[in-house]
Amino acid sequence: MVNLSAFIAYHARRAPDRVALIHDGREITYAAFLRRIERLAALLVAKGIEPGDRVAVFMKNSPAFLEIAFAASHVGAVFLPVNFRLVAEEADYILDHAGARLVFVDAEFADSVAGREAVIVDADAQADASVLVPADLAAPPACPRAPDDLLRLMYTSGTTSRPKGVMISYDNYYWKCASQVIVLELSRATRLLAVGPLYHAATLDLPGIGVLWVGGTICILRDFSPHAVLGAIQDHRLTGGWLAPVMTGAVLSYPNRDDYDVSSLQWITAGGERTPEPRVRAFAKQFPNARYVDAYGLTESCSGDTFMEAGREIEKIGSCGPAVPHVEIEIRDDAGNGLPAGQDGEICLRGPKITKGYWRDPDATAAAIDADGWFRTGDVGHLDADGFLYLTDRKKDMILSGGENIASSEVERVLFEMPAVADAAVIGLPDERWGEKPVAVVVLAPGAALDHATLEAHCRAHLAGFKVPKALYIRDDLPRNPSGKVLKRLLRDEYA
Repeated sequence: MVNLSAFIAYHARRAPDRVALIHDGREITYAAFLRRIERLAALLVAKGIEPGDRVAVFMKNSPAFLEIAFAASHVGAVFLPVNFRLVAEEADYILDHAGARLVFVDAEFADSVAGREAVIVDADAQADASVLVPADLAAPPACPRAPDDLLRLMYTSGTTSRPKGVMISYDNYYWKCASQVIVLELSRATRLLAVGPLYHAATLDLPGIGVLWVGGTICILRDFSPHAVLGAIQDHRLTGGWLAPVMTGAVLSYPNRDDYDVSSLQWITAGGERTPEPRVRAFAKQFPNARYVDAYGLTESCSGDTFMEAGREIEKIGSCGPAVPHVEIEIRDDAGNGLPAGQDGEICLRGPKITKGYWRDPDATAAAIDADGWFRTGDVGHLDADGFLYLTDRKKDMILSGGENIASSEVERVLFEMPAVADAAVIGLPDERWGEKPVAVVVLAPGAALDHATLEAHCRAHLAGFKVPKALYIRDDLPRNPSGKVLKRLLRDEYA
C-alpha cells in the first residue's frame, strides 16, 4: 500500500517507542501517532468521507495538522492544506474550487470558514486530534491507494495570478522523498525542525514529513521566533530544518543567539530568493557544524529540485545547486529552444516528482506542461558548465526599461550591501518615457536613515545607469509568501 499511514504502521511495529513528533515539550511515539491516525480516520468515515473526497485544514502548526494529513490518506481522501492567513473570501475561493467536503479549523479561525461543514480544533485537539473522536468509533482499515492517485491539493501562493490547485500524487511524493533521502542523507537519526507553516510545501516537503518515511523525528513549533528556534535546536538536539530567508535573518540578528548550544545542527535548507553572500558567511559563523543549503523548488514539484552541494557553497555562491536525482533541468528561450550553459532563460523541469497539472484547470495545465512532460516554472535562470542552477528572476519580475532587461535580483543584491538596508525589493513601475522604471522598496535597519540620493550614488558605483532605481520607497516590512518570496505583485499594485 502507498497510503501515508503504511510507513507509520511499519515504524510503529518495528520501533513503537521511537519518537515521531515533538511538540510543546511533549514526545509522541510512532505507536501513539499511529493510534491517533487510525482514531481520526474513524471520525472521517463517520463524517461520510470517501476515497477521493477533499479534506481541508485551516490551521496553524500542531500535531493535529499532521494527524489529519495522515488520517485523510488512511481513508483514501485528498488532503487540502489552506493558508490560515487568508481572509474568508480568499479561503472560500480555494475551498469551493477544490470542492472540499470537510474542513478542520483552529478555533481562532472558525469565522473564516463559517457556514461550512467544519470540525473546530481547540487547544486540546491541537495537541491530540483523537480527542475529537467518540469512543465508540472503530478504526477503519487502510484504504489501498495507487501510485497515480491524488494525495493532496495545494494551492499556489498567487505571486502572479489567482491561486491554482496543484495536484500531487503518491508517485510525486515518494519520488520526492527518495531524492531527498539521497541528497540530505535522511535517516532515523534525523531530527527535523518544523517552524514554517505546514500548509506550505517548503515546511511540509523540504524535507518535511519525508523524515517520518525513514523513521526520523519532527519537532513542531506553532509559531516562529528566534528564541523558539534556537531553544528547540538546543533542547531537542535537532539536526536539520527549513527556514525562510526572513527567518534566517531574524535568527542571525537575535541578540542572545550565542547563549544557545546549537552544535547538533547539521543543515538548514533555504530558498525563495537568492541568498546574499554575507548571510551565508554569517550562518557558517553562527552554526559552525551546519551547512546553509540553498535550494530551489516549487509547490508543483513538492519542493527541493536542487540543493547546494556540501563544500561548494562559496565556490558556487549565488547558486542553488545541481538537480537532485530523478529531476532534469533545461533552460529555454521564449520559443522553447534549449539554451547553452551561462545563458539566461526560463527554467524547465521534468521528472516523476513533478505535478501532472492543476485541479480543474486544463488550460493552465496545458500552458505549463508540454507534450514531453517538461514543466515551465516561470522562473528565469541559467546553468553553469557544472550543471549548477543560478536563479535570476521570475519572468514577471523582469523589468523592461527602454528596451533593456533589468533583473530585479541583481539590483537587490547591490542594495543589500548598504548597511542602512535591512530588506529590499526592486520592482518595475510604469513610465511614460521608458515603458518601465526600476524603483527600490526598502526596509531600514534599526536607527538607520536613507535618502534616494545616497542610494543612487551607491548603485551607480555598482550598476549600469539604466539599472539604478529611479525612486526610493521606505516601509516597515515587505509582503512575503510563506516560502519567503516577496509578493512583488502587491508592491507593484500599491505603488503604481
